[in-house]
Amino acid sequence: MKAMFYDAFEKAPEIRNLPDPEPTFGGVVIKVGATGLCRSDWHGWMGHDPDIRLPHVPGHELAGKIVATGKGVMRFKVGDRVTVPFVSGCGHCAECHSGNQQVCPNQFQPGFTHWGSFAEYVAIDYADTNLVHLPDEIDDATAASLGCRFATSFRAVADQARTGPGDWVAVHGCGGVGLSAIMIATALGANAIGIDLAEDKLALARQCGAVATINAGSVADVVEAVREITKGGAHVSIDALGHPVTCFNSIKNLRRRGRHVQIGLMLGEHATPKIPMAQVIGHELEIYGSHGMQAWRYDAMLAMLTTGKMKPQQLIARRISLEAAVPALMTLDTSETPGISVITAF
Repeated sequence: MKAMFYDAFEKAPEIRNLPDPEPTFGGVVIKVGATGLCRSDWHGWMGHDPDIRLPHVPGHELAGKIVATGKGVMRFKVGDRVTVPFVSGCGHCAECHSGNQQVCPNQFQPGFTHWGSFAEYVAIDYADTNLVHLPDEIDDATAASLGCRFATSFRAVADQARTGPGDWVAVHGCGGVGLSAIMIATALGANAIGIDLAEDKLALARQCGAVATINAGSVADVVEAVREITKGGAHVSIDALGHPVTCFNSIKNLRRRGRHVQIGLMLGEHATPKIPMAQVIGHELEIYGSHGMQAWRYDAMLAMLTTGKMKPQQLIARRISLEAAVPALMTLDTSETPGISVITAF
């Protein structure tokens, strides 16, 4: 198969011909129809993820068609169109039995614990527990865009933050994760505020439903700007970027008993951000992480897509080739281009 490959962190990946994968007893092989390019892939390439063992094929947001199944797979067959959460549970541990496959201690992560989807084919383990059938109305590129950013944002906004109608939701960072969070919060009846340094991203945030936007580079104090718009602070605040500044501001701009959700990865030198703990205690704030979403929760999300309440395809700005994804991956940390890139040509 043709695949993106690297054998050293921070070294330019190459496009190689590699052996086709084989399914495990409980796994499948998927012919990749589309796969998203995500900041998490950049973190992996930089060496920030301890689960990655070199050499490596990245890629964790994917959709496609099953071309081979292991003998133990019961719920899926060759020819099925599927997607998969980027965090897949083993199906046997206590966390999986409680329905929380996204924090399974034995989790399978394509593109991190195993070779990923920047390739013509990808092998996925624990298929019966984690694969999701795709409706005909949702194409591969849209489905691939759900795999990490949108699904993680859905769980963060709907489940972790318990966002409801009328809530003020501050979203720090209007990349793919942040725009997804804005779209989801809006669909749930909340009032979303988009916060970023780039005007083109803020314009896209308004298109996704943000009722207000804040340019963090042109206001004296982001926290005070949020407090002024919301008349006291956000009920829910999301750090969709993963930076000490956005993390701090996201917690600081909450109203009393507000809820912060950390979606953006805090890795490397950003792993231990400053937190206004006195405010957390005195105002009884809630701080949550959000790490993927269980396959069984996809039904609710997919229903909101097929009925038109959410349109994640609006976030796809570029459909690129596997070759073009090499420089795109290497510059993800500095890219100012709004929207999501999806690999659709192999």
